[in-house]
Amino acid sequence: MEPQEKPPHATPFAWIGGEEKVQALVDRFYDLMDLEPRYAELRAAHGTELERARQNLFWFLCGWLGGPQHYTERFGHPRLRMRHMPFRIGIKERDQWVACMDQAMGEVGVDEGLRARLRESFAGTADWMRNTHG
Repeated sequence: MEPQEKPPHATPFAWIGGEEKVQALVDRFYDLMDLEPRYAELRAAHGTELERARQNLFWFLCGWLGGPQHYTERFGHPRLRMRHMPFRIGIKERDQWVACMDQAMGEVGVDEGLRARLRESFAGTADWMRNTHG
């Protein structure tokens, strides 16, 4: 690794800007999901109410990014795949989730270097969450 490739912060949580920026990212993600027709299947998979999903994603991302472990303190290990099994997650939902999160990262001003790293991580996790072929 070249010295210039070293992340500018100790954790992605610090790099993104802490809880305030994570909350802004989560809020924009769910707002886009609600507003943009191209995320219709993703939105439909979330049911009628998004407040619990917003809170859980905020808690999860804080810890996943290297910040406070809000989610695990409340619920233990995230068990992402198990917790998402009741929901139909196919290729379309996966792709919409990643695109929506990438758009949200761009709109809230996540640093491009961090955004690229997170996009790759989110894409891998979203693919692992699929539980249908379509």
